[in-house]
Amino acid sequence: MDIATVIAPNDDAARPSAHVSCSDSMIPMLSATQLTGTPSAMAAATLSYDAGPDDLWVGTEVLRTYTGDGAQQAVTDLRTFIDRCPTVVVSSNPGIGDSYHFAVAPGPPLGDDSTQVSCSATSDSDTLECDSLLVRIGTTLVVVQEQGNDPGGDKYLTPLAEAALHRYQATGS
Repeated sequence: MDIATVIAPNDDAARPSAHVSCSDSMIPMLSATQLTGTPSAMAAATLSYDAGPDDLWVGTEVLRTYTGDGAQQAVTDLRTFIDRCPTVVVSSNPGIGDSYHFAVAPGPPLGDDSTQVSCSATSDSDTLECDSLLVRIGTTLVVVQEQGNDPGGDKYLTPLAEAALHRYQATGS
């Protein structure tokens, strides 16, 4: 597993209205690439794993710390958005993920709360996944995401989230 650490800029948008349209612009929110609220601290790492001779798994780990109930509200907003917009048809860039499909389910028993987001992008007969696992520990969210991998790549999410959670609990970062 290769890890490249970066401190990500605070690019989280202010909490959008619950009535925003299910359009292309919602894809970062629905896939958990962006979350609502403004974290007080944030760090990110890019993860890659040589999963086979012709297969490379790529993902990210993002740590966001919020004040008050911001972490819990971000997860609640994510669930609400996915319930309302489980499918988004891409109107720009036809042929690059003509539609995205999202679903939310309870994640493994980690932290105070754990949520798994299933995401797939389909174009013609090709399907790529962009699944995420969000683990809330008090006011902090640990988010592990796979990025544009072949189906089945979500098998790395739980072990990576467990490792990130243990590291966070041991070091606070």
